Amino acid sequence: MDTQNLQAYRASLLHFHADPAFADDAHAWHADGLLVVEDGRVKAAGDYARLASSLPAGTGVIDYRGKILTPGFIDTHLHFPQTDMIASPAPGLLPWLETYTFPTERQFGDPGHARATAEFFLDELLRNGTTTALVYCSVHKESVDAFFGASSARKLRMGAGKVLMDRHCPDFLQDTADLRESEELIRRWHNKDRAMYAITPRFAPTSTEAQLAATGELARAYPDTFIQTHVSENRDECTWVGQLFPQRRSYLDVYDHYGLMRPRAMYGHCIWLDDTDFARMAETGSAIAHCPTSNLFLGSGLFDVARADKAGALVSLGTDVGAGTSFSMLQTMNEAYKVARLKGSYLPALRMFYLATLGAARSMQLEGTIGNFAPGLEADFIVLDPRATPLLARRTAHSNTLEETLFALALLGDDRAIHATYAAGRLVHERTLP
Repeated sequence: MDTQNLQAYRASLLHFHADPAFADDAHAWHADGLLVVEDGRVKAAGDYARLASSLPAGTGVIDYRGKILTPGFIDTHLHFPQTDMIASPAPGLLPWLETYTFPTERQFGDPGHARATAEFFLDELLRNGTTTALVYCSVHKESVDAFFGASSARKLRMGAGKVLMDRHCPDFLQDTADLRESEELIRRWHNKDRAMYAITPRFAPTSTEAQLAATGELARAYPDTFIQTHVSENRDECTWVGQLFPQRRSYLDVYDHYGLMRPRAMYGHCIWLDDTDFARMAETGSAIAHCPTSNLFLGSGLFDVARADKAGALVSLGTDVGAGTSFSMLQTMNEAYKVARLKGSYLPALRMFYLATLGAARSMQLEGTIGNFAPGLEADFIVLDPRATPLLARRTAHSNTLEETLFALALLGDDRAIHATYAAGRLVHERTLP
């Protein structure tokens, strides 16, 4: 065996094989564990005492004892062109779009600007431990080429797509119902190395019925692509959709009518869905990206995770940068926990870490590719430091259970708790202390 292609990492290991909300034994925890990676894939994961003797002579072991290895975080909803307008004030979603989003996205027809922003955006994701994301680009094909060019150079598993808008937007961002550019981008990027294409109508109000029909046809022609859009984020938006599509039962039913609900369809927000909508999400294998920091920032509402669970819908977490105010999935867990409490339910830390790893992989139909440490999976993982800040160190020193330690990381952690990030077995970020 060529030990140059073999790496081993000693630390505590945490990963999931089931949803903790529905299974008592959903996770694997190895307090003194070993992760073995070969040619960018997981070879083995388990107790150090059991696996160490199986390593070939001469295999170096990177020692991360005192830290926790988990699969890389998966962010299922965010916008890379909005990086520079994060934390922009507005009284609600629709004025925020008009005042900040559309003028900012105008710049992404410039390949140089798009590439520079994509590089910074990816740096931020990796600094925060996110190794896979479903990303909105702008209406410009140049923005998609820039994003995938940057992510492919880093050998990252990323999904992204050109935003589609052909009405109710500024002329300088208006597209048409002719989706040839999107099809060209699918052929150029989808399943090339680790790139995944997402067909991306921004939201129903900015697409004519002709564009939505064409989007459904494109999705049927390329059934293994992703679909991503927004639904039922804000009450004013829902009222607007009702006026634009009076023949449809609900906002979600607009997308359903045009064939846009299926596995690998990711719907951002889903705050104001009714029981019929939640049931339809589950029936079609469509998934929900819960974006709590964005929902709180814009005052959109509180997502009901218990209601989604009752319907059997797939749920994951999204930062929704730039309405979301942090690239950190730990900070997103923090807000998700608080939103759940305000809705009368409770999210344990184990569930939140599941939603950010295997739960997101399942929502994206990528279980078996990423999301845990099963042998053969792509070796995307992060090194969490429970002592990254003085307060974290003090709190975790008093933790008596794994749940307490993870809860402290979720409620008190941020990018500083990400000691290192690996993609396909390669170190792509390491925290340096000031």
